[in-house]
Amino acid sequence: MTIASGPPSQGGTGGAAWADRYATEDPALTAARARVTALGGPPPVEPAVGATLAVLAAGSSARAVVSIGSGGGVAGLWLLRGMRPDGVLTVLDTDPEQLRAARRALADAGVPPGRTRMIFGTPAEVLPRLSPGAYDLVVCAGPPADYAGHLAAVVGLVRPGGTLACHGLLVGDRIGDRAARDPQTVAWRELARAVREDEALTSAVLPVGAGLLVAARRA
Repeated sequence: MTIASGPPSQGGTGGAAWADRYATEDPALTAARARVTALGGPPPVEPAVGATLAVLAAGSSARAVVSIGSGGGVAGLWLLRGMRPDGVLTVLDTDPEQLRAARRALADAGVPPGRTRMIFGTPAEVLPRLSPGAYDLVVCAGPPADYAGHLAAVVGLVRPGGTLACHGLLVGDRIGDRAARDPQTVAWRELARAVREDEALTSAVLPVGAGLLVAARRA
């Protein structure tokens, strides 16, 4: 994969901006990011977050990965960078435009069709159709309200020793503000608390991009 050298998303001289520039994106990723940003839906994962997801996938030699929320294919392209060459990425989304953008992004990047499964539907509809304990990495890349009510099923997809990653909990720096009571912030607090208190998980919050909650399922 050819890597671009320019900053893909964020200007400035701070550490977060530098981290995004360090995580360089190729033309297919740059085009996918521009396409999904133009849709005006949930923002895609930042380059530094995408690179972290690729590292998590590579560190576990991930063969089976689920992305809840397609993010227009940006997260998927990063995940495929780290996955095994024979790995299969399953993507589910409730937004048909986002899913179409993801299909185009993967096709434009030359990803073979057999390496991805694209599923339209809600977590309530789709999660029961997926095999419990069969996935090396499960990534939640959409708003927490889309999947927080199904957290037990989401965690149940992760194999022992596998990883769960949820993107966006630090957006706007509201999660630590006790005065912030908007539905999304409340959902993030409840989700983070549930992950931290789950005895089957070991968790941490990584302050990259809009924040990444990561948890490993104990073997």
